[in-house]
Amino acid sequence: MNQIERISYYETLLNEAAAVLKQYEAALNAYIDIQHKITELEKYYVSPEWKEDFEASESGKLPKDLLCGVLSEDGIDHLLEDNRQLQDEIKAIAKQLKK
Repeated sequence: MNQIERISYYETLLNEAAAVLKQYEAALNAYIDIQHKITELEKYYVSPEWKEDFEASESGKLPKDLLCGVLSEDGIDHLLEDNRQLQDEIKAIAKQLKK
């Protein structure tokens, strides 16, 4: 690889890395910002209100056009588990970076 090719190659690497880091920072900030809402969702999921809403949905007492994904046990449970797994992955990455 000649000098011009080398400089062009590393310029491309620099630009790719900068773009990914910018995307990662934005995603990480969005993830941090949503945590309080996930906590709120988890509190709702274990509350008497959720059970009441779930029973109303099961008995057909809610409007048919009402979006009720939040009343799906699997939906909330999977989201909370995904969040825990992601937190574990972030901790593992942080641990590796400390080495």
